[in-house]
Amino acid sequence: MKTAPGFGYTLLARDGMARRGRLATAHGTVETPAFMPVGTAATVKGMRPAEVRATGAEMVLGNTYHLMLRPGAELIAELGGLHRFMAWPGPILTDSGGYQVMSLATLRRLDERGVTFTSHLDGSRHELTPERAVEIQDLLDADIAMQLDECPAAGRPEAEVAGSMRLSLRWAERCRAAFRDRPGYALFGIVQGGVHDHLRRESARALAAMDFPGYAVGGLAVGEGQAAMFDVLDVTTPELPEQRPRYLMGVGRPEDMIGAVRRGIDMFDCVLPTRSGRTAQAFTHRGTVNLRNARHKRDPAPLDRYCACPTCTKYTRAYLHHLFKAEEMLGPMLVTQHNLTFYQGLMAGLRRAISEGGMADFAEAMTAALADRAAPPWTGAQDEPTETRP
Repeated sequence: MKTAPGFGYTLLARDGMARRGRLATAHGTVETPAFMPVGTAATVKGMRPAEVRATGAEMVLGNTYHLMLRPGAELIAELGGLHRFMAWPGPILTDSGGYQVMSLATLRRLDERGVTFTSHLDGSRHELTPERAVEIQDLLDADIAMQLDECPAAGRPEAEVAGSMRLSLRWAERCRAAFRDRPGYALFGIVQGGVHDHLRRESARALAAMDFPGYAVGGLAVGEGQAAMFDVLDVTTPELPEQRPRYLMGVGRPEDMIGAVRRGIDMFDCVLPTRSGRTAQAFTHRGTVNLRNARHKRDPAPLDRYCACPTCTKYTRAYLHHLFKAEEMLGPMLVTQHNLTFYQGLMAGLRRAISEGGMADFAEAMTAALADRAAPPWTGAQDEPTETRP
């Protein structure tokens, strides 16, 4: 029997705090910085797995909460695991489900043992403990599993945030003990602490002492604003082990990811490119485009002249506008495909910039391009695009 490769992170280059690396898992390698498309319920909405891969994505994300409720982790295991179930042969990371329990479930009760809650689907009762969260992710065969944590809502009192963070640390120890070590698989700890520097440092140091294979920064992108997010990263990433991957959970605006990479983050996930694709919002190298706007009705230009995805090379803005006006499902599919390609292209640009020692210049130029103030810093981009402001 062929032995699965061991899990590991190799640091290939640095430029300031920015890192260029490679993540090895049981189901393949992932070049970092990396963006993971979100496949919450074992599907990236509007995309077939081969199409997701064609955008440049190497790893996707699934969700413990949704999959435990439907179709059930035991059923997925019986059918060969999540990779086979959704026909995605590459690496998969699964969120522990804690955030969804807090945001979606009703009649939930949280205590030291875990969380009991009522399903938002059918009202059935469930319990999610640290041990059960790890067991579910093992049944799913996730390459990277996440500890169960509590993510308090933004703006909660500091004392409440501190209590929540320390509960998450105790749960992290239980998850670490319950995790079944296998070659190529890993469990990540999650740093919490709100926007309070001392709580973030306390959480990061305690998790580092537990020696997790990787670390996530959670509890951000919940309304605190970019400046506060960057402040949290400034104090958190220096506390995390240099030779372990760092994952910023749920963050996906291009400008936020560029700033986070400059602060030492390696991995991202967000529903933004797929959710926006379903609502006619496109990310381009010169800013966002709302394809429902009447100004696109007669526009023969491609969506993004700097993009070589099938959407941009085969279809016009006029056609995409028509699809959304006619409520044809092809519209969301095509714009989702473009958005994911754009995100993967941004990651490739970041990796190249770090390798070449040009991260600061790339970040400045790309940020200006996203604000539609300059051409993007892509090699081979010759033509000025048509106006792209919404």
